[in-house]
Amino acid sequence: MIAPNQLFDDFQKNMSELLAKTPAADIERNMKAFMAQTFARMDLVTREEFDIQADLLARALERIESLEARVQALEQGGE
Repeated sequence: MIAPNQLFDDFQKNMSELLAKTPAADIERNMKAFMAQTFARMDLVTREEFDIQADLLARALERIESLEARVQALEQGGE
């Protein structure tokens, strides 16, 4: 008797092979290519790039606040 996992794996493999031979595979490839072109034109960034920029911005804002406090302290000391 065939194990349930093996039966499922065989079924999945057969379905994948069947789909690869149908127009559905061409449609999927064309849709992926279309979406890739569309996203490229939209000038999107990856999540990793976004997170890096958000971190840099947070550090820059902290630095600005620190420098503003120092300037204010210097201005008050000079009066």
